[in-house]
Amino acid sequence: MANKKHLAVLKAGEVSWINWKSQNPEIKPDFSGANLSQFHLIKVDLSAANFSVSNLSGANLSQTNLSGANFIGADLSNIDLNHAIICDANLIGTDLKNANLRHADLGSAKLHRSNLCFANLMAANLITADLSRVNLSGAELIGAYLYKTNLYQANLTQAHCGGAFLLKANLKETDLSKADLRWTNLSMANLSGANLSGANLSMANLSGANLSGANLQGTIMPE
Repeated sequence: MANKKHLAVLKAGEVSWINWKSQNPEIKPDFSGANLSQFHLIKVDLSAANFSVSNLSGANLSQTNLSGANFIGADLSNIDLNHAIICDANLIGTDLKNANLRHADLGSAKLHRSNLCFANLMAANLITADLSRVNLSGAELIGAYLYKTNLYQANLTQAHCGGAFLLKANLKETDLSKADLRWTNLSMANLSGANLSGANLSMANLSGANLSGANLQGTIMPE
């Protein structure tokens, strides 16, 4: 359960939270299980906070520092995390459907089994993040940074990945059917056993990529 005092200070607004945080830097805020649906709070420090099983659906936390925060089992559908810092955060099993994560920093974040279908991850930093078995169907990943990102058995059907940086990414057994992969950098990526049927790889960089056992039926390959 959320700490009632922490929750009251947070709901009082940015100034109240900033002042309380500066006076209590050693305290780790607890918002577990809280209902913060449609909540609005931007440009504040919420790092290392506990938001497990909380409801943040439709909230606006853009440009907020959420590094190292715990979101296990939280509802983050339709949330605005534009330009937010979420590196090293625990987002395992979270619902991020339709979330706005444009330009967000998710470096080394744990997103195993989370739902990111139709999420906006354009130009987001996902370097070395764990996105294994994540649902990214229909997601916008244009220009995203996915260097050494783990996408094992992820669902990227019909995802838009144009110009994404997937150097050395783990895409083993990933479903990329009908995905837009034009101009992507897949150099040295592991695509073994991946489903690339109907995907568009025109102008993509596949140098050193592992395509053993991949389904290439109807795939548009680079010339």
